[in-house]
Amino acid sequence: MSNLADANVQSDLDVAPLLLPARVLLNDAEALQAAHELATVARQQAARRDQQRKLPWAEIEHFTRSGLGSIAIPREYGGPQVSFVTLAEVFAIISAADPALGQIPQNQFGILNLLLGSATERQKKQLFQSVLEGWRIGNAGPERGTKNTLELKARITADGDGYLLNGQKFYSTGALFAHWVAVKALNDDGKQVLAFVRRGTPGLRIVDDWSGFGQRTTASGTILLNNVRVDADLVVDNWRINESPNIQGAVSQLIQAAIDAGIARAAIDDAISFVRERSRPWVDANVERASDDLYVIADIGKLKIELHAAEALLRKAGQVLDQVSAAPISAESAARASIAVAEAKVLTTEISLLASEKLFELAGSRATLAEFNLDRHWRNARVHTLHDPVRWKYHAVGTYHLNGTLPARHSWI
Repeated sequence: MSNLADANVQSDLDVAPLLLPARVLLNDAEALQAAHELATVARQQAARRDQQRKLPWAEIEHFTRSGLGSIAIPREYGGPQVSFVTLAEVFAIISAADPALGQIPQNQFGILNLLLGSATERQKKQLFQSVLEGWRIGNAGPERGTKNTLELKARITADGDGYLLNGQKFYSTGALFAHWVAVKALNDDGKQVLAFVRRGTPGLRIVDDWSGFGQRTTASGTILLNNVRVDADLVVDNWRINESPNIQGAVSQLIQAAIDAGIARAAIDDAISFVRERSRPWVDANVERASDDLYVIADIGKLKIELHAAEALLRKAGQVLDQVSAAPISAESAARASIAVAEAKVLTTEISLLASEKLFELAGSRATLAEFNLDRHWRNARVHTLHDPVRWKYHAVGTYHLNGTLPARHSWI
């Protein structure tokens, strides 16, 4: 395998990244193998990239070339359509190596699923084919300064045979690395649409101003839209997704939960390695090695049990999504999927935060030295889990089981 750290890739903020040939994987087994191969490479410099805030351009190109970017595309459109169980595990594997590398393409997969329920047949064929050919899709949905995360100020207006986009976005994960930027905006009728803008289009500017203390290399910063022209064929009626029951929120949340599971895996693995190789036993333990300390042993056991519980619910959630998506989706089946994913998301959130904090208690003072950069696990977990508060998931799960109340329909449940 070549040294991807030396790969020559385009990183200009206002020019489309290089479009390189992408493999199309055949099945779930190939997807898992590709994820493990990428993780092996990405893990090597992940801590340094975080310290230096060096964007993972080479690793993202590897992700795309390997065929991982298209693993969720339906078979009828030329993709392998891996199971949701496999999709979650792919993201967990990658995120254990570098959760920024897991988060960057997350929105692409959410958008691909959204197209199934809102795009025209022509749009599906064009956009799915572009991803099969190596195009990446970046996110331009969230905005700052609005009442809540659902409110939009960005507008798209008819102009001749096309449209003009105006607005400002933030938390634009994946956009800097993308060939398509998927922009949420309100049309002249006040309905939400999703406009696909090619990188390099005049008026589109991507600003790498993300300064979060975790997930530092996701480039989740600002997008400026100033009279950006969009072809009519590339404006998807995003509002149609709400005309019928769907699993859009559950699919998005499944991947978010998988990223947190990956963070937890890495934190626990690093805790075990540090205790084995570097930590000193506490004076009252009366043992030669820190790994023989009964309290340390018990805490590692507890972390592993809680991780395995979270992973089990993550896998169960994937299985429920596979079952629900195999038949016409009803309000009840969509709710069942959302609740299954919410249960997993609660546990993956909690174990990622617990494991990344407990690491220092078990490993000792030396583990806090900057040279090890072990605090990145907690920083990444804390920032990523703020995507959606799990306190609301406890409520959604409880009222579903107690009162039969179906959860809200949006991308966060």
